[in-house]
Amino acid sequence: MAATLEIPLVGGSADGQQVTVELDPHGRPPLTHHHLGPAGLAEADIYELESLDADGRQWRYRWRGSAV
Repeated sequence: MAATLEIPLVGGSADGQQVTVELDPHGRPPLTHHHLGPAGLAEADIYELESLDADGRQWRYRWRGSAV
């Protein structure tokens, strides 16, 4: 079973929510997260991973815009 981590979303329609993501074999989360809107991918927000510390052990997803 893959390791998981909860990462907060900052900005956009999902500001303040958290998502649970699977970590890769090196212990890193995916570089982006597509937060689905009411109409699915047609209204998705794109979030990009940011490191919060020099060691890369704390993360957040920052809103970058809509998918369309």
